[in-house]
Amino acid sequence: MFALSRVYSNDPAHAARSAHHSTAMRLLGTALAVSLCATSAFADSGDDNSGGPIRLIRTIPMPGNFTALRSFDISWVDPATQRYYLADRSNAGVDVVDTRTGTFIKVIKGNFAGVKFNAAGAANTALSGPHGVVVSGRWLFATDAGSRVVAIDLTNDQIAGEAKTSSSPNRADELAYDPESGTLLVINNVDSPPFGTLISVDKNTGKLTVGAQVAFDKSHAGFDATNGAEQPLWDPVTGRFYLSIPELNCDVAELCGGKYPVGAVVRIHPKTATVDGIFPVRFCQPAGLTLGPKQDLLLGCGVTFDTAGNVWTATDTASAAPRSVIMDLRTGEIDKAVMGVSGSDEVWFNRGDGRYYLGARNNPTGPVLGVIDASSQSLVQLVPTVNTAGVPNVFPAGTAHSVAADPRNNHIIVPLSANNVFPNCLNGCFAVYSAPRDDGR
Repeated sequence: MFALSRVYSNDPAHAARSAHHSTAMRLLGTALAVSLCATSAFADSGDDNSGGPIRLIRTIPMPGNFTALRSFDISWVDPATQRYYLADRSNAGVDVVDTRTGTFIKVIKGNFAGVKFNAAGAANTALSGPHGVVVSGRWLFATDAGSRVVAIDLTNDQIAGEAKTSSSPNRADELAYDPESGTLLVINNVDSPPFGTLISVDKNTGKLTVGAQVAFDKSHAGFDATNGAEQPLWDPVTGRFYLSIPELNCDVAELCGGKYPVGAVVRIHPKTATVDGIFPVRFCQPAGLTLGPKQDLLLGCGVTFDTAGNVWTATDTASAAPRSVIMDLRTGEIDKAVMGVSGSDEVWFNRGDGRYYLGARNNPTGPVLGVIDASSQSLVQLVPTVNTAGVPNVFPAGTAHSVAADPRNNHIIVPLSANNVFPNCLNGCFAVYSAPRDDGR
């Protein structure tokens, strides 16, 4: 059941529909939202002080003159400009949406790889691009296949700086930025071993200069990352980068590469390119990582484990035990295992409403946008999204794994691959969610 309440259609014909029909749709949407909220709140104790359940308030369609949105990766919101950015592999560019007006603006091109296919006809994400995006001031930083990183000047949408983290044809993936020192940490997750690269940014010109690197294996970092490396972030309080490691020191061959129960968050010193902290976490395979209040980290668990401690499948004889994890970044202590949502990729803390949002494409109940109250550290809502199938060598499968939020209006944006489930989404769209205001808007 989809929470399609409070939808504001982008179809001009919608305005001409009868008042009777509009009233009926509002009533139906309200009933759906109430039902969803009632069935998706889990037994975690704690009050939700963040303003009530969110609802889909509109979808922003991918314009028909662009390739249908199907393959994409990480997104970002710049609250200063109220602009949303998405790494759009289908259109080999970065999509830009105005989060204040809810309008699609443009696609920024950067000679990105676009979608590549493997021998079986499925998307080869290792050779596709772009992937990670971060914005700071006038600079848009994005990663690409061929271990490529670019800085794009948002005043003219031109490439101002370009660098390669290695000679590998594989992608440079997710990245984080320290705006004070002008330092990027860029992760190559596909290579063996995966590694991180520190890149210096000239904040006046956008020039990128490759610096020190750290390989995530025992000889260089003190541990083996046996299932890649995922989301990094920068914490200005500790002056460190933090990075989610899905799998830590797997020593059981049949479990390595996605089934081992031990992962970690590691701390990286930017001046020495060394790992100076390893914080293990179990039954999670952490992927997404975001910084919340009180120096807490939310870990989006990329894999669901079952009650027996094994990776859950639809034919499992044990029940699923989906979880997300809140960790104190200062000590690595686990504050809370928040039960009820997992299979996440990108996660985001919205300081505007005090909530974490999770792009849980592989939740056992189906793809959802998870909502966790940061104060009570409890799951308060699951909002169904949608995954779509691909056609070999034509277009790839798409999953609802990306999320970002504008703290100035508390609009939560989830890109959706082309589908006929959500309104105005036949060419792909950006679903916008928010809690209703007291005045009903």
